[in-house]
Amino acid sequence: MFRRNKDDKDPQSPSGENDGVAPPLKPFSKSGSHVPAKPPHRSPAIGVGPAQRPTESKAPALRNDPSRHGDMDSKKLIVGRDICLNGEITSCERLIVEGRIEVSLSDARFIDVAPTGFFKGNADVKEADISGRFEGQLIASERLTVRAGGKINGSVRYGSIIIEPGGEITGDMKPLDAASPNDPPESPPEAD
Repeated sequence: MFRRNKDDKDPQSPSGENDGVAPPLKPFSKSGSHVPAKPPHRSPAIGVGPAQRPTESKAPALRNDPSRHGDMDSKKLIVGRDICLNGEITSCERLIVEGRIEVSLSDARFIDVAPTGFFKGNADVKEADISGRFEGQLIASERLTVRAGGKINGSVRYGSIIIEPGGEITGDMKPLDAASPNDPPESPPEAD
């Protein structure tokens, strides 16, 4: 389309022949506009025409797809900051408390009381991380972590414990493997 004839000589080439090099580009115009003359094609806005009903898909909804979430996420309960909850919680693997709850929690794996959270009641869990306030009976069979600013008041039983500087525990506190004071003392093994 834009080929030169063989007879046309390149005036800039010393030999007058075309060396296969493209001619130099034109500089931008003095107005500084290097925008194409015609604006690019734009697609029409979504929803401009009459409302159309979406086609129904045969694929299951992502919300109901159990393979999308792990077992731990499917049994997670988050109590938000301005939420108050009373009652009993069962079948909960992970409980995150940012609001205020007065409950009985059993057979849970993990409880996290955030700095804004308040838990009142009984909790029997494997791991507990307390940054807010906890009142009642807490059993953490594996590990209890009390963060700076975390306060526990009540009866506490734990497998292992970590208390950061600024964390507080008041009340009855014992490791799970320690014998309770009501248990009879163990008799020493008899020598033969």
